[in-house]
Amino acid sequence: MRVPRLVGLMAVDARETARARGLSLAAPDRPDFHRTVVDYVVRQYPRPGAEVPAESMVYVWFDFAEGEGGGGVREPRVPGPPTGGLQRELGEPGDAFEMIGR
Repeated sequence: MRVPRLVGLMAVDARETARARGLSLAAPDRPDFHRTVVDYVVRQYPRPGAEVPAESMVYVWFDFAEGEGGGGVREPRVPGPPTGGLQRELGEPGDAFEMIGR
């Protein structure tokens, strides 16, 4: 029997998928796994596609391990977008109306 891909599924969907294939799920980072519903699986063992005997245990995790990181901020923060349009060079202080007289 091949292990299905559970990464990316919500907990409830991962349980249903495993149960339909005759596999059991365990979540080492969630003691209340049977009540977990909307958290997403971020990794699993054995890997998807691995051959296992029927009624095998598949382990899933909902949090990243130390050093694996997470999604982080996805939008650029710095530097900001460039300003558009033409700009003129400013004169020396005190020459505020220099351009008008030309």
